[in-house]
Amino acid sequence: MHSETRTYRTGGEEVVLDLTRDAADFVADRGDGLLHVFVPHATAGLAIIETGAGSDDDLLASLGDLLPADDRWRHSHGSPGHGRSHVMPAIVPPHCTVPVLDGRLALGTWQSICLVDLNVDNDRREVRWSFLEG
Repeated sequence: MHSETRTYRTGGEEVVLDLTRDAADFVADRGDGLLHVFVPHATAGLAIIETGAGSDDDLLASLGDLLPADDRWRHSHGSPGHGRSHVMPAIVPPHCTVPVLDGRLALGTWQSICLVDLNVDNDRREVRWSFLEG
C-alpha cells in the first residue's frame, strides 16, 4: 500500500473543498486498486458530490439547517456552535473509498471528492491518501 499525508488550508469559513484533482494525481499511473481517503480530525468529513453547480453550497446550507451554529451544543468551547462540528462527521464521514482503474479514478461524471469543514477555528487540515493495489 502506498500512503501519504497532505496539508490543506480551509480558511476561516465553512467550506467544501474539492480534492479530486489531487486524488487523480495521487493515483495516476498506479494501475488498478482502491483509493482510500481519510481525514484524521474530529471536526471534518469527506463527501463525494457534484461541485460547481450549487450542490456544494446546498450541502453547507443543509448542514446549517440540520446542525445550527448556536448555543445548544454541550461541547461548547471555541466559536459559537463549535459543538456541531464534532457531530458533523457522524453525517459526513471522515473517509471515502473510490475504485481506481488503470490509474484513473472510477468516479461518475459529476462526482468529486470533497473535504467538508464547518470548523472555523482550525484552518489547517491533514488528509491521508492511501492506494491499495488490486
